[in-house]
Amino acid sequence: MSGAYTRIPYLISFAEKNDIKDTYAGPMNHVALEAHLLKPEQPRDTVIVFMHPIGGGAYLPMVSALARAGHHVIYCNSRYRGVDSALIMEKVVIDLGECIRDARERLGYRKVVLAGWSGGGSLSLFYQAEAEDPRITHTPAGDPCDLVARNLIPADGVMLLAAHISRAGTLTEWMDPSVLDEQDPFQRDSALDIYSPDCPAQPPYDDDFVRRFRAAQIERNRRITHWVQQKLAEFRADGLQHEELGFVTHRTMCDVRWLDPTQDPNDRRPNWCYLGDPRQVNNGPVALARFNTLRGWMSQWSYDYSQANGLTCAARLTVPVLVIGNGADDACTPSHTRRLYQAIGHDNKQLHEVAGANHYYFGQPDKLAQAVARCDDWLRAHDFG
Repeated sequence: MSGAYTRIPYLISFAEKNDIKDTYAGPMNHVALEAHLLKPEQPRDTVIVFMHPIGGGAYLPMVSALARAGHHVIYCNSRYRGVDSALIMEKVVIDLGECIRDARERLGYRKVVLAGWSGGGSLSLFYQAEAEDPRITHTPAGDPCDLVARNLIPADGVMLLAAHISRAGTLTEWMDPSVLDEQDPFQRDSALDIYSPDCPAQPPYDDDFVRRFRAAQIERNRRITHWVQQKLAEFRADGLQHEELGFVTHRTMCDVRWLDPTQDPNDRRPNWCYLGDPRQVNNGPVALARFNTLRGWMSQWSYDYSQANGLTCAARLTVPVLVIGNGADDACTPSHTRRLYQAIGHDNKQLHEVAGANHYYFGQPDKLAQAVARCDDWLRAHDFG
């Protein structure tokens, strides 16, 4: 874990015609991706590639630890680095494809292993499914985005590390189902408002309440999706093919798991989530999907229409897959790890749990070392070492 490496920042730049500008910097039809190559002294013909939809993880403990263990690692930010309000998952797949092509063709790596951390897990599965079995030509909002024509280069293996099933699935499991009016989030169903002391259901929650709670979360997602589809249809009916609209989704960190540790149990801290006190995060500025656009909602957050579904994409993979869950994760709980593992449509897969590990391994060098050792064993066993 103490090996030296050199961190090399670089840019990946490519032209792409777009009818809508959904990132702030740069010219209209040009994309520039910020990337870091972590390069140990020992040459390797395999590189591990990380990408998260909104990036920002180039200095995560796992990224650096894999490099210290002697593996060549690329962390590449998508075009939506740090801001996901207008994020289109299909375009993030294009970004990941450009990173992999650059790693193979310019940097000369013979093999690529995708490392899907947290939200990068379902992205990696989405990318690999489209690289192996391309199908998508349009976004869920109906805009052209031809992944079939991109000739994406498949990775040689996938590692899912503390990953969740999808952005849409995770958001839905965290949406506050008590919200009755998206324009007035103070109008709430008291029977589902678990953060209110007056809620009749209190932890530990019974199965009937949890089923009702989950069904109401899905229904809320679908109500928002229906409204988004209506707005897009109205714009197009008026000849406004590229019109957009920003909106706020209130109260999106509400899950029975945060208050009741018997739900999807692990060793996480009760009354807490990876962003802090869930009661505060529920209304805070950094919770999932707080700020949105119509097209961004359809692509990344719609329960029924997002194409970046880690579970359905996992079933299409043929390459070997490693799945690692963290035993005290307060973001990606055990059911996500199990569902991803079970969804992989072949037997060349491994599942491991790092007991007691939190989501990022912050303050846990021993747990980080265990996770890296698992990755190292798997990589070497598949000739990715």
